[in-house]
Amino acid sequence: MSIKKERIIYIAATVILLFTEVIIALFVHDRFIRPYFGDVLVVVLLYTALRSIFPQKISLLSLYIFIFAVLVEISQGIHLVSLIGADKSPFLSTLMGTSFSFYDILCYACGCALTAVPDIIKIRRKNIK
Repeated sequence: MSIKKERIIYIAATVILLFTEVIIALFVHDRFIRPYFGDVLVVVLLYTALRSIFPQKISLLSLYIFIFAVLVEISQGIHLVSLIGADKSPFLSTLMGTSFSFYDILCYACGCALTAVPDIIKIRRKNIK
């Protein structure tokens, strides 16, 4: 598959995932989809967005996204939003999050595991050739 075609696929996936995340954030107020499925999707969204920019250059992208997500979750645990004064901004508070949850880290791990599958398949195909 050409890099151009791969980028188009990742851009389309990013748009669909972003739309899905917005719909979940605005209209879904349950105890499973929004808190858990949304966290799985957010790391997949980051993956597809970054892959649309760097389709083949970052071999451990899923791992890097997981580390980033865990760091964000830890920042919530130490109340970084309050420490830097961003708690006055609803946008920044929402973007950075305000509450730590170990379950969020598990959701990020599931999402990153899903995104690692295409990379593992690509590596195996290259090794077979």
